[in-house]
Amino acid sequence: MEFERLSPLQNPFVRTETGIPGGESDARPSASLFADIFQSAIDNVRTTETVKNDAQYRLATGQLDNPAELSIAQSQWSMSVELLVQLRNSALDAYSELMRISL
Repeated sequence: MEFERLSPLQNPFVRTETGIPGGESDARPSASLFADIFQSAIDNVRTTETVKNDAQYRLATGQLDNPAELSIAQSQWSMSVELLVQLRNSALDAYSELMRISL
């Protein structure tokens, strides 16, 4: 059985690019960061779903030697979907708070 190495977590709030204060480059990295976080979560859901579906297929066809692999894949997929839903809910809550602000 092969183990896939996990990549280390990166802090999404640390800026890797240096921007000029007050310049146009300050607004763009934060918008890009927001989109990158959501895109990463979506890609994670897609990847874990593919692994889960592959494990289900291999179990159904008798090619899966260790049934625990399916359980692990299903748990990873479930957690990635829950993370994506929580990110969406947090973004919607933040948006609704911004809409309540009266100018």
